Amino acid sequence: MFGSIDLDRIDISQNPPKNEPERQYYYIAKCRKIIEEKSREKGRPLTACVNTFGCQMNARDSEKLIGILELMGYKITEDEKADFVIYNTCTVRENANLKVYGRLGYLSNIKKKNNDMLIALCGCMMQEPSAVEKIKKSYGFVDIIFGTHNIFKFAEIVHNRLKSDRLVIDLWENTDIIIEDLPVERKYSFKSGVNIMFGCDNFCSYCIVPYVRGRERSRKPRDIIDEIKRLAADGVVEVMLLGQNVNSYGKTLENPVSFAELLKEVEKIDGIKRIRFMTSHPKDLSDELIDVMKNSKKICKQLHLPVQSGSSRILKIMNRKYDKEHYLELVSKIREAVPDISLTTDIMVGFPGETEEDFLDTLDVVRKARYDSAYTFIYSRRTGTPAAAMEEQIPKAVVKERFDRLLREVQTIANEQIKRFEGETLKALVEEKNGQLEGFVTGKLDSGITVHFKGDEDLIGRIVNVKLLEAKGFYYIGEMMREKD
Repeated sequence: MFGSIDLDRIDISQNPPKNEPERQYYYIAKCRKIIEEKSREKGRPLTACVNTFGCQMNARDSEKLIGILELMGYKITEDEKADFVIYNTCTVRENANLKVYGRLGYLSNIKKKNNDMLIALCGCMMQEPSAVEKIKKSYGFVDIIFGTHNIFKFAEIVHNRLKSDRLVIDLWENTDIIIEDLPVERKYSFKSGVNIMFGCDNFCSYCIVPYVRGRERSRKPRDIIDEIKRLAADGVVEVMLLGQNVNSYGKTLENPVSFAELLKEVEKIDGIKRIRFMTSHPKDLSDELIDVMKNSKKICKQLHLPVQSGSSRILKIMNRKYDKEHYLELVSKIREAVPDISLTTDIMVGFPGETEEDFLDTLDVVRKARYDSAYTFIYSRRTGTPAAAMEEQIPKAVVKERFDRLLREVQTIANEQIKRFEGETLKALVEEKNGQLEGFVTGKLDSGITVHFKGDEDLIGRIVNVKLLEAKGFYYIGEMMREKD
């Protein structure tokens, strides 16, 4: 539907449609009329800035927000002195919340100089009642608050605020609704994220995500395939399939489809040359999926497989539903099937009750799995999760010492791992002009590793052959090789 909608033909004098997404296009048209009037008053286009915190799911949601804003008539900018600023928030760790509060403090001074400025907060942090109460109490200049479940209602929510001078709060506790065919404005012309599912059913004891993103629900395979076909027709060569746990895709469908089966269908789409996905949960990583990865010509040789801890005892308390031995068995299967795969992971330090022995088990997994990179982080106590109420919270000094040891181990192994491709010629998708090296561009290998090499901006979006001259820690310096006639 998006792209075929003519907003001028929508009769905004009538009552809004009840069905979605027609209802939202009606409100986009109504907002556009108001924005046009305000732009004429100011003698310039109104501007909007969307600042994204958090994961790829949030980034994809922001692309939807930007698509709607552009249809309304806003000019998108990265300047937070815009007429409309939206913070798409994350709440996985406490530091993410603190960042938002800090940015709001900055915006308060800007809004004092521009009373017409609108400020909206959405995303995972807004699904936490305590965060919303704090914003209402301490940041009364915020205009709109909405969450993760009703992002499709953005146009309607904005219209409600434009027609009043009061704070608009629209929060849902949960939903099973998936609305297709809403506007999207991609950040990149040549690659795109594609939501295949929403929510999470795992309830890891430390994680707030199931409470703020809701229960697991999968999009219909046909809707996903149709979206990717449209992306391919629009010049996209790489897709990233997104979900909190892509390995459990399809279980909630009326006619269940496995993630491996979905990947086979995506592989058939002409024009798509690379397929990535995240995040994979080890408990649901099937032999079928490993076999599909082994035989695929398009699925990138990269797998993000969060381990969180190497201790079977801690993993049980975390409610991860696998143990150390099972995880390492998966690593062995994957490496046997795809020998040159790039493995990455998430590792947490300082979970309640973690002993030195538990931590040594984590180091043992790192040494045996040999990750190309790892997102290492310190356990963050999230109110509302079972782990927050656990006794034996680890002293900060102990956690910091363990974290430093883990980081050294991860970096040492990653530096060794990356060198294995040195001297080889591999394909890289050119993503951007290099900001530090004059005359260079930056690309991503199939493995997800970054490579910088000399090249012009007209290479952006193309997949080219690059000889990897030298490994520099977490990236390569390379040289583009011309195609042979």
